[in-house]
Formats: sequence, structure tokens, C-alpha cells
Amino acid sequence: MEKIQEEIERLRELIRHHNQRYYVLDDPEISDAEYDRLFQRLLALEKEYPELVTPDSPTQRVGGEPRTGFMQVKHRLPMLSLENAFNDEDIRDFDSRVRKFVKEEGPVQYAVEPKIDGLAVELVYEKGRLAVASTRGDGYTGEDVTANAKTILAIPLKLKSMSGERPVPELLEVRGEIYMEIEAFRALNRERADQGLPPFANPRNAAAGSIRQLDPRITAKRPLNMFCYGVGELSGLTFETYYALMLALQDWGLRVNRPHIRVCDTVEDVIEYCHRLEETRGQFAFEIDGAVIKVNRLDLQAGLGEKSRSPRWATAFKFKAVQETTRIVNIEVQVGRTGALTPVAHLEPVEVGGVVVRRATLHNQDEITRKDIREGDTVVIQRAGDVIPEVVKAIASHRTGNEKPYVMPDACPVCGSKVERKEGEAVSRCPNPACPAQVRASLNHFVSKGAMDIDGLGDKILGQLLERGMIHDEADIYKLTINDLLKLDKIEQKSATNLMQAIEKSKQTTLARFIYALGIRHVGEHVSQLLANHFLTLENFQKATRNELLSVKGIGEEIADSILSFFEDPSNRDLIERLLTSGIRFEEMTRPEPSPIEGKTFVLTGSLETLKRAEAKDLIVSRGGRVSSTVSRNTDYVVVGLSPGSKLQKARAFGVATIDEAALLHLLGLE
Repeated sequence: MEKIQEEIERLRELIRHHNQRYYVLDDPEISDAEYDRLFQRLLALEKEYPELVTPDSPTQRVGGEPRTGFMQVKHRLPMLSLENAFNDEDIRDFDSRVRKFVKEEGPVQYAVEPKIDGLAVELVYEKGRLAVASTRGDGYTGEDVTANAKTILAIPLKLKSMSGERPVPELLEVRGEIYMEIEAFRALNRERADQGLPPFANPRNAAAGSIRQLDPRITAKRPLNMFCYGVGELSGLTFETYYALMLALQDWGLRVNRPHIRVCDTVEDVIEYCHRLEETRGQFAFEIDGAVIKVNRLDLQAGLGEKSRSPRWATAFKFKAVQETTRIVNIEVQVGRTGALTPVAHLEPVEVGGVVVRRATLHNQDEITRKDIREGDTVVIQRAGDVIPEVVKAIASHRTGNEKPYVMPDACPVCGSKVERKEGEAVSRCPNPACPAQVRASLNHFVSKGAMDIDGLGDKILGQLLERGMIHDEADIYKLTINDLLKLDKIEQKSATNLMQAIEKSKQTTLARFIYALGIRHVGEHVSQLLANHFLTLENFQKATRNELLSVKGIGEEIADSILSFFEDPSNRDLIERLLTSGIRFEEMTRPEPSPIEGKTFVLTGSLETLKRAEAKDLIVSRGGRVSSTVSRNTDYVVVGLSPGSKLQKARAFGVATIDEAALLHLLGLE
């Protein structure tokens, strides 16, 4: 028992410490996932030994103590936290508890919405005017941030029914989440870097740090936003459901996440929607870390009531973490196809977002210096969607004194050439085009999907071919035979035959793909298509002068100089000649008719019925358009398919034109 009590006390102290770092100082030392593990362990121990539960345990209270520097505000009704559900069975268990408590034999209706990763606040409106805004604080007493809240455009200073059907109540306490959109967060961090200030670790910390500024003028400069998700006290009006209440808040001029609130009739519908939100979390303009599940009927909510720190009528389904805490074992440099040297942190393995991460990019020396990242550091790493994991920050308080500052090498770690760094560039480069690392990376680029698209010829097979001296450059790929491939490890007759067929098939390609495959610096897929459309033949492209290149719309001086430099190198001209000799041929091109989409920027959202996403992208690019992954005020069209994501809402907010697949096909001249 003594050991159990010691562990419980240790966990309580740890959680209190991290609560203060997270809620009060806006500077967490551990990831959300690690915090959840500590909290769940303490909950389990207190459940097993209820006699050891104390009133001041973190499980009995919410968040941390209010920060000094602000007046304190007592909440009329506590701002409670939510219990967490981590899997489908946890959601079903929550549903069982709800139905058992309210004695409902049939299914209970739930409202489900994204759980925004921001800072919880309460807005008090008296006679329709904003009187007080406060943070959650410890759930009972928060910090008065009224002056700062008034600078946020999403927070109305006066309520008014837009429909005229719902009178504004005499007293309304609105609960919501203040947050910062991802693009705004990145822009803020770039601005801070320019000013020599430390970056925020994530949008949540940026929002929390912004709303807690003692000077409201600083808050006013920060791009903050807010969604409302509930109420405290509400006088004079009653509603049947949570969803109806959200519609009323919206009618009064308050912002709710209406497009993503789903009313579910069964618990299985709840589970399905939770998973859908998790799968599409990368499409939201803001960070979400879970889904909030609430009993929709307000009379059932009242009957269920609350426990000491959480309501019985709601739970939060937590998504797999995108941030985690681990340790840098060592740092090494990788060399890319353009000679760029990228420092990579080798980590103690840790699971992030359902994937075990062992490496993370450190970008360049400037980033390492700015974040003060050292070998041996305990760090927070982040993985969002399919993005390469990166180190967000080092946790200086965990240092032992054995950590080593890191400096990029002066010589290429692969070929030993002296490293160059041009003035104004953050990237160091190996200048040796024959560097084995550059050769391998160039080959990977050449066979990739957007280039020659040789299916089955991946990095491992290319590595074997290089190591055994069977190929030295891209042209050698077309000299390979089935017998050559059968000599490789784990290659049998069928896979060798398939690979030879893929190599042969790649010989018939387009000029745009071939230009992209050459790996000319600064020449991506879109620029390759522009060049192909303009010059029509490889011969014309190779002979182009600087002025001719600059005459192509979308080609600037940097790209033009890079192309000229590429063709000035005799080895590059020789490679092209050998590729053509091997049988590579291009589809005949004619001068394209002026396209209505030339120079237009498109964003695709949702599933298209007749086109695959990659096909739609190729068609747009081939006609002079551009495809972007994010919506901005410079976007010309957002193409809306089935089950569109948050890009549709962002398009409406920016006033960007939205079209369906039929309209896209018409613009492409395919209808």
C-alpha cells in the first residue's frame, strides 16, 4: 500500500506540474499523448483504491490555477472537463452508461462535433452585450480576458437575432474555444523568427499565449478565432436539443461549427462519424484532436448531471496523437538529388498517429540553431498526415548536461566534397553531381509516378543495382535484361517480367513528364507542363535562349538560369542523347488552343465521380492551370466532389467560386 500511495502522489505532482506548464504558462513539456497516459494511470489507481482519493487530486479538479496578472472571475456554473474515450469500445461503454442511467431501452441520440485544440473560454452576455470574457482556469475561477476577447472579430460585442424569431436572452453564458488556424499560426511563427523570437510549439499554444497578453494591442494583432460549443446559465428560454441550442447561438450572431455538427441516431453512427473526422482531420483549416460526443436531448443531459470534474452526458473521443515526446539519439546528414544537405534526427522509437517514428527532419542549420536542438535532447516531435515528422522543440528543462550542440559538416558526408552555402539560402549543398547519394536520389526521382512512372522500381532495387555496378545513371535502366534482374535479392521470374514490362512501357511518355524526370532544379511538374506546352519538342526546349525561356508565362529568372546551367553541362546533354537512343519517345504535341483555365488556380475537395484526383490534376496542369492543396484568396476555383472537407467552408469564407465535376469537365473541354 505504501508503494501504491507513493506512486499516486508522484503522479499527482507530475500532473499538477504539467497542468501549470500547459494551462498557465502555455509552454508544455510533454505531448498530449504522454499527459493522457499519466492521467489514465492515476485514474486507474484511484478507481482501484478509492480510499486514497483526495479532494485536491487532479482527477477531482479541472486544469491549473489562474495566472497572476489578471483579475479573477468566478463561473456561475463550473466549466467542467470531459472524460476521454480512446477506442470504439470506450464509446460503446459510454453509451451503455448513459442508457442505463436514464433507463432508455432504445438508442439515445447524440450530437458529435470536432474537438478543436484551443483555449476554453466563457463569454457572459447581459441584455445582449458582452460583459465579461474569462478563461476556464481551474473550472471554477478563471482569468478576466474581456479586453483581449473584444479584439477578436469572431466574438460579437452585441447579440441580435438575425431571423427575428429567437429573442436574445437577458443573461447568456456561452462556452467556446479560442483557436488559431494552421496557416495563420505558420505565418505568425515566420514573423517571430524574423524578429528573433522563439516559435510557438503549436496553434493551441499560440492561441493561449495571444489571449493571455496583458496588452490587448498585442492580442489584436494575432489572428484568433472562436467556435462556441455550449452554455452555462441561460435565462428565459428553453430548448429541446443541443443542436437546436447551437442553431439559436448562430442566430444570435455567435460562431458555431455547424457544418461539422452531426446528429447521430445510434452509437454505431457516432463511431462511424468519429472515424471519418479522424481520417479527414488534415483537411480542416484548424487543428482538431478528437470528437466531442454529447447526448442531444437537453432534458436527458439534465437528468444525467455531472460528476466532480466531468459531465455524465458527454465524452471526448481522442484521436491518435500527432505530437509525442522522445529523445534524439544522434543527428546525421542526408544528401538529396540536388545536393541539399538535410540534418535528420535519429530518435528513440515512438508511436505518433498510429505510426512508429524513428527519424525526424531538422530542416537546416538555421532551424537547429533557432530551436537550440542538441544530440541527446528530449524533444517534442510532430507528424501531421503524411508529412515527414519534424522536431517541434527541445525541452530544455530535461537536460542533464550531456547533450551536444550540433553543427553541420563542412564536407559532404558521402563523397567528401567541400560543402557550399550560397548567400541568402538556408540550405547547404554538395556541389559534386557524381556524389553517390545524389545519383541514387536522382534515380528515385526519375522513376517516380510524376516522372517516368516505372512501377515496381523502388529505392531498394535501385540500391542493389547501383551497389552491384549494374547501372550508373538513368539511361542504364533501359539496358537491363530479365537475367540482370533475376540476379537481385528477392526478385523472381514473375516480378522480373513485370518490371521489364514497366520499363518498356515507360519509353512512351509525354514531353512534360520527361522534362520533370530530368530533375532540373526548380522545375517541378507544373513548370514542366508550361515548358512542354510552349516549346512542343525537346529539341526546341534544349536550344531555348534565356530570353525565350523568360517569355514563357510562369518562368522567372531563377528557373531560366537553372535550365540554362543544366544544358550547359556536357554530361546532362550526353544523358539525354543516350535516353533517346534507348527508345524513349514522346506523344506528338501541337500548340494548345487558348484555355479558359490558363493561369487559374484550382483546389480539389471531396471525391470526384468520373475522374481520379491524379487524373483531374494532370488535366488541369496540361491546360495551363495550377492545382493547390490549400484555399486562399488567390484561389480561382474550388472543385467540390462528394463528401467535401473544410476547404468548402474556407472557399465560402473567402468568396472563392465553387464548381462541381461537370463544370470542371466543361472548363477542360471534355464535355
